[in-house]
Amino acid sequence: MYDVIVVGGGISGLLSALALGKHGKKVLVLERSDYLGGNCNSYRVDDFWVDTGPHAITHLQKGPLRVLMDKYFDYTPVFVDYGSYYVRTANGIRLVPSNLREFATFDVLPRMDRLMLSQAVTKALTLVTFGTDMSKESVYSCLPHHLSDDTYSFVDTISYFLSGKSMRETSVYRILYGSSFVRNSAIYDGEYQTITDQLVGQITSITGLGRLVTNKTSYAQAYPSGGLKTLLGSVLHSLPDNVEVRTDTQVRSILTDDGKASGVSTDDESYDAEIVVHSGFAKDLPGMINDLPADYRALLGRIDQAKSLCIWLGLSQQMKEFDYTGSEVWFKEKAYWAMPISNYSQGIAPKGKQLVGFMFVVEDSVKSERDRAWETIHHVFPEIEKRIEMVHYQVTTPEKAAVSIDGYIPDVRTPVSNLYLVGTDAAAESMGITRAAYSVIDLLKCMREDRHLEPA
Repeated sequence: MYDVIVVGGGISGLLSALALGKHGKKVLVLERSDYLGGNCNSYRVDDFWVDTGPHAITHLQKGPLRVLMDKYFDYTPVFVDYGSYYVRTANGIRLVPSNLREFATFDVLPRMDRLMLSQAVTKALTLVTFGTDMSKESVYSCLPHHLSDDTYSFVDTISYFLSGKSMRETSVYRILYGSSFVRNSAIYDGEYQTITDQLVGQITSITGLGRLVTNKTSYAQAYPSGGLKTLLGSVLHSLPDNVEVRTDTQVRSILTDDGKASGVSTDDESYDAEIVVHSGFAKDLPGMINDLPADYRALLGRIDQAKSLCIWLGLSQQMKEFDYTGSEVWFKEKAYWAMPISNYSQGIAPKGKQLVGFMFVVEDSVKSERDRAWETIHHVFPEIEKRIEMVHYQVTTPEKAAVSIDGYIPDVRTPVSNLYLVGTDAAAESMGITRAAYSVIDLLKCMREDRHLEPA
């Protein structure tokens, strides 16, 4: 009999197990794969260490991952400043504009378009600052009319790489949040409690509009030195003895008793527990629980997802085109997000060599997207082919629920008592690992409220 069973050994499941274990709970983690970490992982391909997709750790100063690291990690990995976001043009790279001053000199787009975009950003941020819900307003609906094709393509690319969806499906709030204009939910006061809504409003009103001039897109962002494996290693190293982890174990169903979660069953046996935390895809729950309410099943069916193709290139020598820390986007033809991660620390690539990841959104078949991706890479970097000595492909779901205007993000609590959700489909704030950490903070808060954890 366990206190908690965590279904899934990705980063959200492991962070949940770590926190609950440190609170004295007897925890069992069941992972269907033969490895842990999910998308928070690195592995060796030839002599290069590739991550599971390019990553940036957001809201690191006062955000949820920092809260969890400070309270539960036995040691904290070393983080390197993320650097900057760039736009790749035919003439090299330019900083992605994140405030009005940078927009004024961003001559990648026509001058009149820059002016109209600046006005649109100002209006959207003003509305959000003073309480208007923009989560169901699409980016496209808030754009001025008669922009150039390049400007529409640029906005579409930014939308895709913040939500996995086009500007017609991405909410304005997501763009503002991903650009660090909106940061208030990353402020914590005490144990897992965000500051009050009233105080949030006051702080946002004072500082939010000021960020139109001072904002930096890479605010409080970092990359773990040595790759994602170092962050995963810190979590695994910090797990207490009362947390048991089993891989190669597929959970087939979540058991319930009188409307309350009571354990799980696998292909081989069943496990009893007071509480079940599901960190897999929430969209899979209808196939795992027979008596899940019909209205909740319908809501879970609305979860929107995006698929990405990452092409990792191991280069025989460093290229001047990738002489920076941070990442870049190319917004013409087949858009990409690229990151030369070996620039952050030694050991990711052999000495004198370089590792660069290119991520593309998959909208059609993987094969057709791969062909188009290569056409783009060769077009943008004509000299790269002669330097490629390693190619590795990944097809992933970067986040388990896309934050789109018509999609659904379930709460951490479910209609089934003692069954909770964590992961990038149980929180809408931020992206990637930070988004997963938000859900874990919410889990701990809900379990305290439900009296499954002692009050702080």
